[in-house]
Amino acid sequence: MPTGLVTTAYIVAALLFILSLAGLSKQETARNGNKFGIVGMAIALIATILSVSYHSYIYILIAMLIGAVIGVRLALKVEMTEMPELVASLHSFVGLAAVLVGYNSFIRIYTGVEAASGALLNIALTEIVLGVFIGAVTFTGSIVAFGKLHGLINSKALSLPFKNTLNLLAVVASVALMVLFIITGGKGNALIYLAVMTAIAFIFGVHLVASIGGADMPVVISMLNSYSGWAAAASGFMLSNDLLIVTGALVGSSGAILSYIMCRAMNRSFISVILGGFGNEGASPGDGEEMGEYREMSPADVADLLKQSSSVIITPGYGMAVAQAQYPVAEITKNLRAMGVNVRFGIHPVAGRLPGHMNVLLAEAQVPYDIVLEMDEINDDFPETDTVLVIGANDTVNPSAQDDPSSPIAGMPVLEVWKAQNVIVFKRSMNTGYAGVQNPLFFKENTSMCFGDAKATVQAILNAIEADAANRG
Repeated sequence: MPTGLVTTAYIVAALLFILSLAGLSKQETARNGNKFGIVGMAIALIATILSVSYHSYIYILIAMLIGAVIGVRLALKVEMTEMPELVASLHSFVGLAAVLVGYNSFIRIYTGVEAASGALLNIALTEIVLGVFIGAVTFTGSIVAFGKLHGLINSKALSLPFKNTLNLLAVVASVALMVLFIITGGKGNALIYLAVMTAIAFIFGVHLVASIGGADMPVVISMLNSYSGWAAAASGFMLSNDLLIVTGALVGSSGAILSYIMCRAMNRSFISVILGGFGNEGASPGDGEEMGEYREMSPADVADLLKQSSSVIITPGYGMAVAQAQYPVAEITKNLRAMGVNVRFGIHPVAGRLPGHMNVLLAEAQVPYDIVLEMDEINDDFPETDTVLVIGANDTVNPSAQDDPSSPIAGMPVLEVWKAQNVIVFKRSMNTGYAGVQNPLFFKENTSMCFGDAKATVQAILNAIEADAANRG
């Protein structure tokens, strides 16, 4: 395939990727965004395959077949609640690929297959060491994130003595090894320097993510998304592939912007997340204890309260996702709206364990986009709301963020649900949330607890509402 045609295909693919990102920024255009991305990737793959020697086709097709089989199997098997873990695992693949590309590029220089000298050689060696470092950090960091999200690793932050000093020493040592690696010109002890730097980067990636508290995991996922993009861009430089550079830069920059937006939503700086996530300080002695008496309400009573309300706001959290309660929630919404009740949803920026997780779940259950509002859009409406349903959320509706300066989540913007006339909290038990902090909301006079599996409880409420509607009909 002519070089000019390949370049043209890459430009078209890059434009489609940009349109894909633009489409994915809104729920209404997300489907088109996915389509643009699929078409762009298909063009990129075809152009790349046709640009190499036909002798390589068999190896490329075998690799694509293996990847396709694994990808299709995962896509059919993975539940929406497991999407954060899947994303983290995919990030690890990108990081590992960057490491392997880096070592392959180094071997070509080391063995003389690829000739370079002077400034060009120094640039090539710099690309290699940076690509390997970013890829190694992304690989192990993503594995740790997967383990935390999947419950294989404790979600609490790892707090080693002098942890920030250790991180700084790891970076300084890596920079020193990079300088030594470049000075060797890719010969002599270059492999030793690269291998030691890779080992340090692997450990650094583990420590970096392990030191971040569980409540900050949504930010970690978007951060790793950014890292994987820069790792892909580094691979593009090593392979002299313009499209990989552009695509990696798009992913890296968009992930960085998303991390910044989420940090702002949590009233935290990106540096504070990296240096210590929520939960690093440890819970104070009374944080896990009950803070007074709480009241219980049965599903039937909740159904009666909803029917008597003129305005209802539902604030979902990860507990709704785990229980897969979005479908009966959507049916309750449909029934209440048919009765003339103004029902809306309030979504916290870090609800769930992946940016936009709740929005996707609600869209999957056919909840209208126009009644799903972000925190900033709906927070002022709680004082005029009759009833709020808190389904599987905890830290994102915790008033301690505003009232207790000593709380680990102090300063974090939250949904001010306690300002409504009635608040119903759906939980399995009185256990603390993901950040390990007790929630005073549960003990307020206008709050009632509805215990049990979220899906079963919400289904019971739906049955009561439908039965009443049938009797009236």
